[in-house]
Amino acid sequence: MGQQEKVATSLAGTVSEEISASLTAVDAELARRYPGDPGTRQPVHTVYVPGDVFEPGTLRSWGDQALAALDAHAPDAASFAAVLGIPEELAGPVHDRVRAKLQREPVEDLRIDFEDGYGPRPDAEEDEAAARAARLVSQAYADGTAAPYMGIRMKCMEAGVRDRGIRTTDVFLTGLMAAGGLPEGLVLTLPKVTYPEQVTAFVQLLEAFEKAHGLDAGRIGFEIQIETSQSILAADGTAAVARMIDAAQGRATGLHYGTFDYSACVGVSAAYQASDHPAADHAKAVMQVAAAGTGVRVSDGSTNVLPVGPTAQVHEAWRLHYGLTRRALARAYYQGWDMHPGHLPTRYAAVYTFYREGLEPAAARLAAYVAKAGGDVMDEPATAKALSGYLLRGIDCGALDTAEVARLTGLTRADLDAFSSPRRGDLTVTAP
Repeated sequence: MGQQEKVATSLAGTVSEEISASLTAVDAELARRYPGDPGTRQPVHTVYVPGDVFEPGTLRSWGDQALAALDAHAPDAASFAAVLGIPEELAGPVHDRVRAKLQREPVEDLRIDFEDGYGPRPDAEEDEAAARAARLVSQAYADGTAAPYMGIRMKCMEAGVRDRGIRTTDVFLTGLMAAGGLPEGLVLTLPKVTYPEQVTAFVQLLEAFEKAHGLDAGRIGFEIQIETSQSILAADGTAAVARMIDAAQGRATGLHYGTFDYSACVGVSAAYQASDHPAADHAKAVMQVAAAGTGVRVSDGSTNVLPVGPTAQVHEAWRLHYGLTRRALARAYYQGWDMHPGHLPTRYAAVYTFYREGLEPAAARLAAYVAKAGGDVMDEPATAKALSGYLLRGIDCGALDTAEVARLTGLTRADLDAFSSPRRGDLTVTAP
């Protein structure tokens, strides 16, 4: 073992105590502002359906239409892979999993839209539609046909539509309470947020509702939709989106990029409004940095190129959507919007290919890290967190199976959770 070293210090023990005392407020602020990822499932997409279009069979209809599109335009694994450029060895597994997903759970997150997709209506008509939405959402959760996440997008907090947005939110939430309570998968989306004060106002609305119904403070969270340049760069030069997260007082669950409103806001011509435009990349990069560590998740936007018409036209739209989704995943935007049932096959194909092609390398790196086996890459705890998060996202969406991940890593789901989310506590995992 060699000669035992003599350990000597120069500082009194009170020095450490004094330093710790001086940083107490900072420690508390770090814990409050940056709690880390919540460790819950994040949907791979959000589907928006206008409030007057949503029906009890909407989710199943989207799945059936997506399957019909596959049957019509890429009826087998080889043809589907050829259209999208999926590697031959993944063609069968991806195709089979996509079809199974469309049959089992075609939509992961549904937003019933009372904003742009719904438009201005007479108050009585929107009241009725919001009450109907609450009844149908409650019914879906009760009978097991709900998406994992469901909710509404109300009108924004701007003066012209503020009262209507507040009332629709009230009608919807009150309807849910009357039908049995708020579902666990409830999600609200506040659009066109320009100033942090608008977020504060929405928090005030939710606080009032919680008090009126005796709910726990903070029970209702919401997403902030980023659709204006002012939400990225405020008039004083600060990143307004960071202040919006703070203004939400822990209620913000996501930042959603609005492709077309934001593009128009900064003057991008209609033909070039897309999620891979440099203006979009800049906005999402600022959103990503502002949200990092806060537990608020970032979502990409959508494409408005619909996969409809002749097969060649559908294939072209599919390739575009698949490429944009793969691009977003590589940039750590794990969620996006889908505007048409025909987008579902390529959403899941892109997501499943992303996770399946990286399964074995990620599993091997994580297993080596746990076993301290080394290898040709030297990983650190932060990378182990990213690797476990990658595998968990793949499991949650159906791209990967828990059993195959366990076989390749030697880790249980609980082990992966512990590596991925600090909220679940520290865990020392030993190799089997």
